[in-house]
Amino acid sequence: MRYYPIFVNLENKRCLVVGAGEVGKRKIQSLLDAGPGWLTIVDTAPAAPELAPLLARDNVEFFQRGFEDTDVDGRFLVIACTSSETVNWRISNLCAERGILCNIVDQPEKCSFIVPATVKRGDLTVAISTAGRSPAMAKRIRKELQENFGEEYASLLTLMGRLRPLLLGLGRTTAENTAVFRGLVDSHLLDAMKSRDLDEVGEILKKSLPEPLHETIPELVDGLV
Repeated sequence: MRYYPIFVNLENKRCLVVGAGEVGKRKIQSLLDAGPGWLTIVDTAPAAPELAPLLARDNVEFFQRGFEDTDVDGRFLVIACTSSETVNWRISNLCAERGILCNIVDQPEKCSFIVPATVKRGDLTVAISTAGRSPAMAKRIRKELQENFGEEYASLLTLMGRLRPLLLGLGRTTAENTAVFRGLVDSHLLDAMKSRDLDEVGEILKKSLPEPLHETIPELVDGLV
């Protein structure tokens, strides 16, 4: 199976998680981190105490009961983490019939999408997939990436996010703006952030940015390192 890599916007989308055990709890947290419009959780067991802060959110509801076919109605995305083959196939088939994105944990043959191993550093997300052939290999690669991508990447992305509207607001050409962005990424800015050298960060920005933005440098680097 060849998967098409994609990052999905869950804003204003209705999602469902069936099964809130150890795996389900991780899926619930990761979905909520992505900001869905609404999340419904169904489990035959009572909700674990550690889920209480999540269940208290206005856009989350929990039902202690078995899965019902109507649970998938109106859903954009469904994740099932149950130990029942019958229930998993039922959910998979219902979603397939309705064109709903569906993931049955650790059973790719029942899924319309799989969840990759990820490394996150602020707004940076690196996803790894082995097309379901070896989750162990994906985890090993994730560990290597975690060691190579430090928090300085999150800082650089925050800086670029602050800088972008300011630079675009100068009304320069696309080519000029692209040269600035690429120059910063190819500079020693990451190294300076990794070593928490604010003076060096400021010097690099002063050399790289158009003069009208020099006065914004203190604001750009505030709280980054």
